Amino acid sequence: MIRYSLSCKNRHTFESWFQDSSAFDRQVKRKLVACPQCGDTKIEKTIMAPQVSDSKRATRRKAVETMLDRPASKPADATATAPESTSSDAMTIASPQERELRAKLKELREHIVKNSDHVGARFPEEARKMHYGETEHRSIHGEASMDEARELAEEGIEFYPVPVLPDERN
Repeated sequence: MIRYSLSCKNRHTFESWFQDSSAFDRQVKRKLVACPQCGDTKIEKTIMAPQVSDSKRATRRKAVETMLDRPASKPADATATAPESTSSDAMTIASPQERELRAKLKELREHIVKNSDHVGARFPEEARKMHYGETEHRSIHGEASMDEARELAEEGIEFYPVPVLPDERN
């Protein structure tokens, strides 16, 4: 995982986590990264100071890496973010805009789950059946590996990742 400091053309700054630098490049190219303040999708990396690790930071980073270390069979719709520290000496970095965005993402996820059929690991199969006219179109949600999601996209099958937020922030 890599964290980038980003900015939009309106000079709003924010941070986001990505699997690697190529994941950032792909998401920006597809306009999947947007400024949380204005919604602009013309995003650029900004200069970031390197982090020097201390024992507390190393422990938190290891916990995040463990949380994010999932096999390829896990859902492609999982959006991972680092948990905020709960220690009394740590400063919460979530801005009011970020908290509002997370609340909206939670609301969106709840709406999608409530108004669609959960097909689980059969998601790629069901999406293909609908795309090729074998079954009637309906709203579905489920899981797909990164490879399965890539194959669906290459076939021109339209789908959108459902945001997943850590339970302690919901």
